[in-house]
Amino acid sequence: MASGAELTPTSYMAHHLTNLTGSVGEGAFWTVHIDTLVMSLLIGIVSFGFLWWVVRGATSGVPGKRQAFVELAIEFIDGQVKSTFHGDRHAFVAPAALTVFVWVFMMNAVDFLPIDIMAAVYELLGLHNWRSVPTADVNTTFALALSVWLLMIFFNVKVKGLGGWIHELVCTPFGKNPLLWPVNILFNLVEYVSKPLSHSLRLYGNIYAGEIIFLLLGMWAATGLAGTVFGTLLGAGWAIFHILIVTLQAFIFMMLTVVYLSMAHESH
Repeated sequence: MASGAELTPTSYMAHHLTNLTGSVGEGAFWTVHIDTLVMSLLIGIVSFGFLWWVVRGATSGVPGKRQAFVELAIEFIDGQVKSTFHGDRHAFVAPAALTVFVWVFMMNAVDFLPIDIMAAVYELLGLHNWRSVPTADVNTTFALALSVWLLMIFFNVKVKGLGGWIHELVCTPFGKNPLLWPVNILFNLVEYVSKPLSHSLRLYGNIYAGEIIFLLLGMWAATGLAGTVFGTLLGAGWAIFHILIVTLQAFIFMMLTVVYLSMAHESH
């Protein structure tokens, strides 16, 4: 969310649309996005460190502002899980939902940091290519979605047994007739492939698009007086709207996680 800045448009793009990478093997597949990993780790440590600090000092008496805020967030997530998952939600699903929501929300919220100030900080640190927003990198969102997908398969096998899960893949949704087995398998294969793709690309697309709009407004603000005025006004409006996007996308990602894990515990 930058207003007039000294950085050139090329500098904006370099800092916020280009990853700092490292190679761990031969070929492009073995390229690691160092900035994405570092930012994700730091945000996770700060976010859950804060929650741990508040919970560690929790009291059964009148809660303070921090404790009340955390309790409100936990109760909200627990209520959403309760309405979707019908089982022992506190064993895994509710804590996982809270973890997903907080982590994704905080990674999305990095997009609120002023672009020009962050670029200047990275310049001082000698980081010429550094992406601040982990969820604007499709590798992050796909890794999160793939983790949920693997958990979904794990709980399918754990709850239904390997034989029960295979039976479900072969015999649903169209029936047990052997002639329908190929259709059932194909149908379920499409469903299993589409889940991590839609789960990841929905979050990535929204956050990446929001980042691009912030960059365009910031670059417009650097073109002159008219650009500064309109870029600032539109930037403020978009920032307010983007708050909703950041929160909504974290909520949607969390709810899809709960839905997928809930489906894994249910039999057709």
